[in-house]
Parts: sequence; C-alpha cells; structure tokens
Amino acid sequence: MEIQHLTDKSFSQYGRVIDGFDLADLMKGMETTPLPDDVIYVPSEAELEELPVAKEFKNRLYGGLPIQIGYCNGNNHKLNAVEYHRSSEVNVAVSDMILLLGRQQDITQNFTYDTSKIEAFLVPAGTAIEVYATTLHYAPCNANDTGFRCVVVLPKETNEEITFSLKKEGEDKLMTAKNKWLIAHKEAAIEGAFNGLIGENISL
Repeated sequence: MEIQHLTDKSFSQYGRVIDGFDLADLMKGMETTPLPDDVIYVPSEAELEELPVAKEFKNRLYGGLPIQIGYCNGNNHKLNAVEYHRSSEVNVAVSDMILLLGRQQDITQNFTYDTSKIEAFLVPAGTAIEVYATTLHYAPCNANDTGFRCVVVLPKETNEEITFSLKKEGEDKLMTAKNKWLIAHKEAAIEGAFNGLIGENISL
C-alpha cells in the first residue's frame, strides 16, 4: 500500500494539519506513558489534561466544550476495524506513525465498508492533526520498529462505557462506546463488534 503524506492533496478530505500550539510539554508528558507490544488506549489522562495546552485545545479547537486528552500507544500493523465519531478527533504524533483512513460516506446502507478504499498517511513526530468527524480511522500503525505514541483529544466522555439502552439495529448496532460507531473485520475477532469490513484486513 502506498504511504502518502499529509501535504498530499488527498489528505484534505480526511483532516488538516494544526499549527500554532506549543506542544513541548505535551510531548514530554507522553514520554513516560506505556508502550506495550500490542495497543493500549486511555481516553483521559489527568496529567495531560492539566497542561496549559489543554485549555487552548478546549477553547480554540472545540469552541469551549469540555474535552478529554488521552493516548493510544503500542505496536500495530493491521487495520482490524474503522470507527467514527460525531466530532473531530485531534491527534498529536509523539513518534512517527501511519494512519489508515477512509470516508464515512463510503459506508453502504447495510453498514459494510470495502477496505480497498482505505488510504494510508504518514504522520511525522511532533505533528498535530484534526481528523474530521466523517473520517473512518482506528489505532495507528507502526512507522518503524519502535512502536508509536499518539495523543488523542476528543469531547469529554467519548469512548466511555454506554450507559443507555440501544436496540442493536440500524446504525445503533455499530455503537460500541459513547460517541463511537465501529465496523470491524471478522479476522480481528473484536467481541461485540459488527463485522462489516469487506475485503482484506490491511496489513503494513
């Protein structure tokens, strides 16, 4: 699969590069976060949320709405699933990483998605990006042998446990957490997920 760059025109449908924020303390704070052999996701990390840049993210990127700052770290080489939110997600690459991205508009009426439509983008260390709400994404993939660390900024309570009832039909059957709609590949064997990815479980 071709690994594209954020400066390529093709990225503009998925997100944008964010400039004008001092990320030094955020990058430093991420140095001590876990880097497992698989993937760990922590929705909210108090030490990161107490940094001055957190207030700037809240006010300038989310219009003053409550946010959470967490991280997704580890080692990954497969697509496995795609997810989307009703809001943009901000990522800060602490190390080089690759994102596999698609478009929500390409999900069929039966909630399947053809993985041949996925595109790959290298996100260099120190780069902040906005991933649009209509962009399908999941855990980053390794850009090298040392794994990845990625800051994840989202509206507060996103990806937390669902505390309300759902009928498990229509789009509701894709919801696996608050503000999280997910379509999995059967090879990933994600418990409770709807297996609607058609085609190859992309591997890098």
